[in-house]
Parts: sequence; C-alpha cells; structure tokens
Amino acid sequence: MITKTRKTKETDITISLNLEGRGQSDIDTGVGFLDHMLESFSKHSLIDLNVRCKGDTHIDDHHTVEDIGIVLGSLLAEAIYPVKNMERFGSANIVMDEACVSCDLDLSNRPFLVYELQLSGKVGNFDTELVEEFFRAFVLNAKISAHIIELRGKNKHHKIEAAFKSMAVAIRRATAKNERVGIPSTKDVL
Repeated sequence: MITKTRKTKETDITISLNLEGRGQSDIDTGVGFLDHMLESFSKHSLIDLNVRCKGDTHIDDHHTVEDIGIVLGSLLAEAIYPVKNMERFGSANIVMDEACVSCDLDLSNRPFLVYELQLSGKVGNFDTELVEEFFRAFVLNAKISAHIIELRGKNKHHKIEAAFKSMAVAIRRATAKNERVGIPSTKDVL
C-alpha cells in the first residue's frame, strides 16, 4: 500500500492504493456520487483504495473531484512505473443497461486523453461536467494514454458509471502480470 497526501487551501486529501489488491475500498470524499464511482473503480480494477478528502464543497465539488484525480493518478503512476512484466495495453467495453462505454488505454508514460461522453446537467447534486475534469486530472497524473468513448446511452448515471468501470477493467488488464513481455516497448523503456 502506497500513500500520498495533498493539502491546499481548497482540499486536504489522503489516498492509499494497493495495485495488487482485491478491490476493497474505504472512500469518503464528501461528494456522494464520487464515492460511489471510486468504489466501483476499486472493485472492478481490483485496486485496494482508501480515500479521505475534506474539500471546499460549500463552494462546489470541482476542487475535490479534480484534486482527487490528481492524487489518485500520481499514485497509480508511482505503482506502475517503470512498467515491467505487465501487459501495458488494456481495453474494456462496459454495459450498464442501455449505456455502453469503451475505454482503451496504454501505460505509455505519455499522458493523453480522448474523452467523448455526451453529458450535461446533474446526477443528483453532482455536476456531470466534473467527470471529464476527474478523468483529465487522473490520466495526466497517471501518465497514461486513454480513450473513453460513449458507444451508446441515455441515462447519465449509467454512462458515468460505465466510464469508471471501463477505466477500471482496462487498468486491471493493462497491469496484468506477464513475465514474458519484460519491458513492453521496442524502445526498451517506458
């Protein structure tokens, strides 16, 4: 289990992560919908995750969501780099009733995000525009290339949850142990 803390005027965050876990989580961000998404992420990635955040949610949830993405991404980077004896590439299409979201990713050490979810408005009190903010912060700090694409869907909750689950399963597949690949790059470094 590795741990990182980030304290700013807007948030006070501590996250612990075990890449080779069992998908167990203890999450309290102060943003209920984000707690639910991170619990799903932990469960389906098999990454053990403990998250504590006190943020300026009296203003809105933006700083909390983005800063958790920053810390979680940087912890993932610490856990996977340098990439060795891992599959490197991962992909998943996740169905949630009428919704289907695809995530394809590369543990490239070169961050890039393609984000194509059609969302607007809120899910409960949660601003759906914050989903992109979370994934951008997460991907840039994890130093991965990820394409998160909505294939179909109407229900915002379903589409967002499918996005978190597809990222989780793609990470689980990309970080799967494979001794035969060594350093999975023709450059011999990632």
